[in-house]
Amino acid sequence: MAKRVFLIVLDSFGIGAEPDAAAFGDVGTNTLGAIAKDPNFHTPELAKLGLFHIDGVSCGQKAAAPAGAFARLQEQSMGKDTTTGHWEIGGVVSPKAMPTFPQGFPAELIEKFEKAVGYKVLCNKPYSGTQVLKDYGEQAIRENALIVYTSADSVFQVAAHEEYVPVKKLYEICETAREMLQGPYGVGRVIARPFRGSCAADFYRTTNRHDISLPPPRDTMLDVLKKAGKDVIAVGKIYDIFDGHGVTEKIKTTGNTNGIAFTKALQTRDFEGLAFVNLVDFDMLYGHRRDVPGYAKAMTEFDSFLAEFLPGMREDDLLMITADHGCDPSFTKTTDHTREYVPYLICGPKVKPGINLGTKLCFGTIAHTVCDALGVSPEGLDGASVLPQIL
Repeated sequence: MAKRVFLIVLDSFGIGAEPDAAAFGDVGTNTLGAIAKDPNFHTPELAKLGLFHIDGVSCGQKAAAPAGAFARLQEQSMGKDTTTGHWEIGGVVSPKAMPTFPQGFPAELIEKFEKAVGYKVLCNKPYSGTQVLKDYGEQAIRENALIVYTSADSVFQVAAHEEYVPVKKLYEICETAREMLQGPYGVGRVIARPFRGSCAADFYRTTNRHDISLPPPRDTMLDVLKKAGKDVIAVGKIYDIFDGHGVTEKIKTTGNTNGIAFTKALQTRDFEGLAFVNLVDFDMLYGHRRDVPGYAKAMTEFDSFLAEFLPGMREDDLLMITADHGCDPSFTKTTDHTREYVPYLICGPKVKPGINLGTKLCFGTIAHTVCDALGVSPEGLDGASVLPQIL
C-alpha cells in the first residue's frame, strides 16, 4: 500500500484522436504527435516511463526497457473540457454535455447580469482570450465595462482591467455570475480574467485568474479520500475545478514553473494521501494559442523536473502522470480543446517495470487506482483499478 500518491495532470496533453472525435470536429488531432516533431521537444524521462510504448503512439523514441506501467485512457464523459475531464479523473463520468453558447449568451441573461453587477457588458461571443483584449480592451476601459466571452467549452469568462475593476471586485462579480448560471445556463466554469496594459498593443492577462466551477454532482475521489482521513493537497486549479470539495489543503500557482516548484517541495514533506497537481500552461499558454514550439519547450521543462523528482521518490510513493483532454497546437481549424485519448503513466519503487495496460475506457481508472493504492474503498466511483496488475 502506498503512503503518498503524486498525481500530475499535464493540462491538455492528448495523445491522439478518440474514436468519436468526428462528433467534436476533431478528426486527426494529436497533441503529442504535433509537439514531438519540434526541435524543442526532448523528453528522455517520459520515454523511460513508457510514453512512446502506449497504444496508438507512433512518434518518439521507445525506451529499450520502460521503467513504469503505462496505458491509454479514453474519456467516457460527453465533453472535452477541463471540468468533465477532471471530474472523470476523480471517478465521476458526465453522461450529458454541459451547455455551450456558440452564439453568445441570451440577451435577457446578459441584461440581468448587467443589472446585478452594475457594469455594462461588451462582446458576448465565443472569442480567443488574447484577441478579445485587443478588440475590446480599450473600449472596456473607456466605458468602465466588462468583457464577457465564451468558447467551445462550457465557460462564462469575464475580463476586466485590474486598475479599473480591482481583482477582488472582479471575483465578486464572477460569484454573482456563478449564482445566476444554473439549470439550462449552468456552464461548467465561470472564469475571472483580469488583465493589464495601456492599450490594445500591450494588454496581457495577469496570473490572478480565478475559476468558479459547478460543484461535482456527487462525491469524487477527493471526497472519498478526505472522508477516510487522508490528505488531499490541491496544487494549481484543482481546488477551483472541484469547487473545493474534498480538498484538505489548497496551493495556488502562477503557472507550470511555479507548480513544478511546489511539487518538488511537497516531495520533501511527510503527508499521507494525495498530492493532485494541475500544470495549466500547456493548455492556456500553448495549446489554445497554437504554439507548437512553446508547448514542446514546456514539455521539455517538465521532463527535466522528472529527472530530479524520480530519484527522490520514497519506497511507498507512487507517481502518476496523465491529462484531462487534448489541445492540439497544430490544429488550426479552431483554437479549442480537442477530443483525444490521454496518457496514464505510473511509476514508483514497487511498480513493475514495462507493464502495458492497453486502453482503458474511463479516466476513472485513475480514481480507483489511487484509492486502491492508499487503502481506501473506491465504492461509488466510476472506473476500475489497475493496481493489482502493476504491483
